[in-house]
Amino acid sequence: MQVKRFFAADMRQAMKLVRDELGADAAIIGNRRVAGGIELTAALDYPMQPAVAVQPNPALEAELRKTQTRIASAHAQLSFSAGPRDQDRQILGEKPVAAPAPEPAPVEPRKPAAGVDPQAFEVMRSELHGLRELIELQLGSIAWNQVQSRKPKQASLWRRLQRIGLPAELSRDLLEKVADIPDQKQAWRMLLAYLAQSIKVSREEPLEEGGVIALVGPGGAGKTTTLAKMAARYVLKYGAQNIALVSMDSFRIGAQEQLKTLGRILNVSVTQVDPDQSLTQALTPLARKRVILIDTAGLPASDPAFRLQLEALANRGIRSKNYLVLAATSQSQVLKAAWHSYKRCNLAGCIMTKLDEAGSLGDLLGLAISQQLPVAYLADGPRIPDDLHLPRSHQLVSRAVSLQTAEEPSEEAMADLFAGMYNDTSRRAG
Repeated sequence: MQVKRFFAADMRQAMKLVRDELGADAAIIGNRRVAGGIELTAALDYPMQPAVAVQPNPALEAELRKTQTRIASAHAQLSFSAGPRDQDRQILGEKPVAAPAPEPAPVEPRKPAAGVDPQAFEVMRSELHGLRELIELQLGSIAWNQVQSRKPKQASLWRRLQRIGLPAELSRDLLEKVADIPDQKQAWRMLLAYLAQSIKVSREEPLEEGGVIALVGPGGAGKTTTLAKMAARYVLKYGAQNIALVSMDSFRIGAQEQLKTLGRILNVSVTQVDPDQSLTQALTPLARKRVILIDTAGLPASDPAFRLQLEALANRGIRSKNYLVLAATSQSQVLKAAWHSYKRCNLAGCIMTKLDEAGSLGDLLGLAISQQLPVAYLADGPRIPDDLHLPRSHQLVSRAVSLQTAEEPSEEAMADLFAGMYNDTSRRAG
């Protein structure tokens, strides 16, 4: 038996090192958190020469017994109410068999018993967490191998959806809708059609609907540029008499001057909301304007001014329609964080920006679909107002397909994808 230790930043990288050096037959016999990442102990059996006597290794045998005990404990920790077989069926796109189950009792976080060393307890919990992550990776690899062997056409569609960059949950839901279509080309066309149907767009253009329109979102998403495009679009069609611009951004250097310059070019009034002034007071003189566009500050969620800004926009007396501006160049976690931060101000929809700079639209479409955010506008360039368009769901899908990566996702990437679904399923079950 060949035993070796591997160090990596996380469990996935450590598993890759094990597979690359020892192969797929290697067994993980231990893991622990170390400074800077994960330490895995892997073992590989290989045929020994008959002339060489095998000497027992008491230390290794003791370590193996400890590891087996930890794995058994980890399996007990991973016994969720849904059961592993139901998780397998859910990930493979099969419906779980209905069975009566007792109502699960609420599980409270475990605390170390009296007399237990808190540091030792934290080490044990860290090791259990590592074992859980390791088991999820192994289950994900098994699930992906089962899909490839049982449903090769579905596996091919999985790869194509990953080239587009769609989230795993959305991909699974789409594949379930075309599971009964035998022809792969027809299944792909229907899958894209279902994807287009899942994208909600605003029934009426916000500028045509009128009223108070606020653009919110993280810094750098393109709020001010999008507001300029919307203002120019309205002025070119209806004139400058019935539109006004309002800035709540007193934090970013040059933000006020940028909006004032736009107002002078378009001959539109610009109102600056002072920090000690309420938004209601600032909007009172503009009550007769048909359209009021509000530019907000892209503040971090931990800033006290951020909460005050959201409360002002959520004021029922203002009746502001708030649109979340999302840049197509942002990472998935950034998009999700923006949604969680701004959903408290009653979002009316979203505006997708920087489509011309995006390498993929999968994460952006996934967020809009999962949170049922209607898409109000698309921005795909710096020109004002030419690069602002009304959304068409089928065009968005075509654009997402055109941006798909040329390379097929690796087997390791697909296994990690299914492991992530196991993790999400476990959290929901737990």
